[in-house]
Amino acid sequence: MTDYLAEAEALFDYTQRLRRDFHKHPELGFQEYRTAGIVASELNELGLEVSTGIAETGVVALLEGGKPGPVVLLRFDMDALPIHETTGAEYASVHDGMMHACGHDAHTSIGLTVAKLLHAHRNELAGTAKLVFQPAEEGGGGAERMVKEGVLDNPKPDLSLALHVWNDKAYGWIGVTDGPAMSAAEVFEIEIKGRGAHGAQPQVSRDPVVAAAQIVGALQTIISRNVDPLDAAVLSVTQIHGGDAFNVIPMSVRVGGTIRTYRTGTREMILKRLHQVVEGIAAALGCRAEITLRGVTPVVRNHSEIAGRVQKVVRRVLPAERLDTEERTMGSEDMGFMMDDIPGCYFFVGSANGELGLDAPHHHPDFDIDERTLPRAAGLMASVAAEFMS
Repeated sequence: MTDYLAEAEALFDYTQRLRRDFHKHPELGFQEYRTAGIVASELNELGLEVSTGIAETGVVALLEGGKPGPVVLLRFDMDALPIHETTGAEYASVHDGMMHACGHDAHTSIGLTVAKLLHAHRNELAGTAKLVFQPAEEGGGGAERMVKEGVLDNPKPDLSLALHVWNDKAYGWIGVTDGPAMSAAEVFEIEIKGRGAHGAQPQVSRDPVVAAAQIVGALQTIISRNVDPLDAAVLSVTQIHGGDAFNVIPMSVRVGGTIRTYRTGTREMILKRLHQVVEGIAAALGCRAEITLRGVTPVVRNHSEIAGRVQKVVRRVLPAERLDTEERTMGSEDMGFMMDDIPGCYFFVGSANGELGLDAPHHHPDFDIDERTLPRAAGLMASVAAEFMS
């Protein structure tokens, strides 16, 4: 049996060089032109059938095995975040206000390494590996747009796989969960409209600031008093904007935030209660509320049989690692758009190292990973793909 982990370790210099280059030159969603160019070049060098310009900067390559078999989609995201990097690393971002603060630089280099590994053993494989390098995962809707532009067609995948380096956990940890792994996400925006007045004459106002304050407090009761304690849901108010002067009661206040859920029924109940709470409090205080809701991602839900086979591969390939079969997060990921139509498994690979100071959380300006994770993740993903193409 092929030892993809050992072969990935032998390619460490290649993976690390790519990862550091991507990290040094981050690009935001739908602007990953340099990154996509390198990806396409590396895949073309392998002689794969490569398509570019999907969802602006997305790249797709087909790797044909030596025998007929399933089509396995392997997805890797490429975009960075609008964050100023403070790591001080020699490969730190050269673009002020942009950095790879979530690990997508690692994902892209891991994906290219997986392509090399599978290509070297293509005659042993049955079926097709569909390698998808996706733009704009960070709230830009890259996966949804790729789906709309046909990434799940010609050929249609039979199953889908994706991974994430995970700084919530230390190097040596693997998370593969049966069922929901990442939550659905909504964005809400509330505009509370009242009547402005001089700050010294509140009696003639309909104060939207007071209404907003009461609404923010009351919204917290939706999770604590309406959601079953054995269920999981989050409602976070993350923005309040209103007023420009110390002595003026403004005409309106804007409140924004996010809702995260696993269950459709829970989501529907929270949205209903949000309307009731917001509109009821606003009306009671003589104001009017307008609510805007926008879905960001669906649930990332792992298929039971596929997740089970991935867990078996982890136990075989990395028997000394700590396999966690219960890891879930209320974070969201637009891989859910692909997995809505194609059953699959999304798993996590621990990447933090506190002793080296490489344990900043995702989306933090000090984010960086233990690079030993790179061959570990690439070898595991190649082994999982080969399991389904055996």
